[in-house]
Amino acid sequence: MDKQTQTELEAAAFRTLVDHLRKRTDVQNIDLMNLAGFCRNCLSKWYRAAAAERGVDISDDKAREIVYGMPYSEWKAKHQKEASPDQAKAFAQSQHKHG
Repeated sequence: MDKQTQTELEAAAFRTLVDHLRKRTDVQNIDLMNLAGFCRNCLSKWYRAAAAERGVDISDDKAREIVYGMPYSEWKAKHQKEASPDQAKAFAQSQHKHG
């Protein structure tokens, strides 16, 4: 496989992942962190870092909007729920293991 095709496939997979996460608003970031070790915010940070490596300046807010499909504050107001005690405990334990 040539490099261009590989890049196009990776970009398509990224777009599919972002679309999936936009549709699954029932899945909270803390759930993603507890189960997979990353969340939508991590993905937006990786996007911003990749842009910076290529000399493209993207703000945190813009990178989050690319991932969330809307301003982060709007997504939080519409979809973010307060973490349950169990979620918070699992998150604290996972951070201790990986932190």
